[in-house]
Amino acid sequence: DALTPELRAQAALPFEDQRRLDWHYVPRERIGVAFKAMDGSQRAAARELVRSALSSTGANKVEEIMALETLLIEIEIEKGARPGLRDPLAYSIVVFGQPDAGADAQPWAWKIEGHHVALNFTGVNQQTAVTPAFLGSNPARVPHGERAGTRVLAAEEDLGRELLASLDADQRRAAIIADVAPADILAIPGRSIDEVDASGLAVSSMTDQQRAIVERLLGTYAGNLRQDLAEHALQRIAAAGVGNLRFAWMGGEKPGEGHYYRLSGPTFVIEYDNTQNGANHVHTVWRDRQRDFGRDLLKEHLEHGHRH
Repeated sequence: DALTPELRAQAALPFEDQRRLDWHYVPRERIGVAFKAMDGSQRAAARELVRSALSSTGANKVEEIMALETLLIEIEIEKGARPGLRDPLAYSIVVFGQPDAGADAQPWAWKIEGHHVALNFTGVNQQTAVTPAFLGSNPARVPHGERAGTRVLAAEEDLGRELLASLDADQRRAAIIADVAPADILAIPGRSIDEVDASGLAVSSMTDQQRAIVERLLGTYAGNLRQDLAEHALQRIAAAGVGNLRFAWMGGEKPGEGHYYRLSGPTFVIEYDNTQNGANHVHTVWRDRQRDFGRDLLKEHLEHGHRH
């Protein structure tokens, strides 16, 4: 409602538009309305929409990731390169269908997307699907300047390292599945999540202390969401059996060495990859094996005769 008719036409698309399923985290032209096309009050409304689905921690991560674009412009200029598509306001929001929380509401969705941010929310039958959810950070640790030492995704790295360090020799043999980390996450856009297996060390074979680290790691990713959405997501994982989860590590173990980890189970895959730009460039993703873009919720919706 805050948008002009022209901007609203860009921001509001039919739910059936197949671009709803098109997501990525690289700089590119995007559908919807970019923050840079909005005035101050419209940007404030857009930020409130983002905060409506995220915790304060998650919302702050998004704001900090967007702000890193300004730093990337400075870094690229220092290196004599053109900054290209770097822009802290080149993040777009688009709504698919009609927002409605009523019992008889038709499915609808919205997303915010830009460099290193791709968050997707789908509402069906008063339930909300929250994946794919991607957050990245470049640099992972700001090397110098006023923000030197800033690590937007610090907990994601530190807890992964803490879990690896807690393993004994036998556990490490099961958990470390490759000496070299992949160049990026495996559950990339356009790739079926079924291709990313649940390999590595079974949580069922971990100690209570190690399971507690796993719980904290899960909480870090789910904790980007508003509390009720986070609790529901964690309940789905628990219902499938936390003991059925597996932890896998690839690459080096020392800071500055490219590394990757995966926490996966029957219902989801979480990935962390830090290999680019001298292992100072993080990609994280959370994918749901049944519920990306509300897939299972929409299937149930149609099977119960609610065809639109």
